[in-house]
Amino acid sequence: MSLQSTDQIADLLTRIRNAMMVGKTEIRVPTSRLKVAVVDGLKKSGYLAGYDLEKSAPRDLLHVVINEPGKNPTITSIEKVSKPGRRVYVGVEDIPVVKSGRGLVLLSTSKGIMTGQEAKKARLGGEILVRVY
Repeated sequence: MSLQSTDQIADLLTRIRNAMMVGKTEIRVPTSRLKVAVVDGLKKSGYLAGYDLEKSAPRDLLHVVINEPGKNPTITSIEKVSKPGRRVYVGVEDIPVVKSGRGLVLLSTSKGIMTGQEAKKARLGGEILVRVY
């Protein structure tokens, strides 16, 4: 019996949060294009050390390196903004600034997953997925 999470992003963020709380530096989660896009956005912004895809028998895994061993994680808080019961959409003028620019939001736009700054440059609004600082 396989357990299917209804909210992939919330599951990914919870696994990252839980791993940081117990001092783990990496996690492995079942992969999807959406998870890869979110992890890629966090890596490009410097919040994750890296990631790669691992081929395995029943399902491919996404190997996420939260931080290098011996270093403190750069993530203080990571949370899902838009939830299945309450989606949060913003226009380009309403994209939030997190912690006076020290944090970021990831948005799902018509051009894919991008950070709030990238979305403002591209003049795109969308659904706020993740807030991290």
